[in-house]
Amino acid sequence: MRQKIAHIALVVNDYDEAIQFYTKKLNFKLVEDTKLSEEKRWVVIAPPGARESSLVLAKADTEKQSLSIGNQTGGRVFLFLFTDDFQRDYTAMLEKGVKFVRKPKKEPYGTVAVFEDLYGNLWDLLEPSDSTHGNPENQNNH
Repeated sequence: MRQKIAHIALVVNDYDEAIQFYTKKLNFKLVEDTKLSEEKRWVVIAPPGARESSLVLAKADTEKQSLSIGNQTGGRVFLFLFTDDFQRDYTAMLEKGVKFVRKPKKEPYGTVAVFEDLYGNLWDLLEPSDSTHGNPENQNNH
């Protein structure tokens, strides 16, 4: 049996502003943008080279959903963006105005810094070390 997480829903305030942020500042690709109704669209974005999973931008349509925009995990890091070149992506993101809330740090599992998306969700930018594949749990298994 093989399973995978294909999509992760990210609650947003506005489709177009979210597409703009992710494609222009983070260099994500717009995979699909299909109108489902006057209010709803199926919007899928993914980082360059992504094969296993992508984000579905889900526009909040209730007050409860709106309250979770930017805080889907109660203030913890929400998503982990792996890179094959930390310095390249970190520099490019800084130049495009992405706000980093924790400076780059070398950890046993790789080089990591924390940034905010346009709504304040926290992300790790992470270049994993070869031995751990970016998973801190693996550092004791080698």
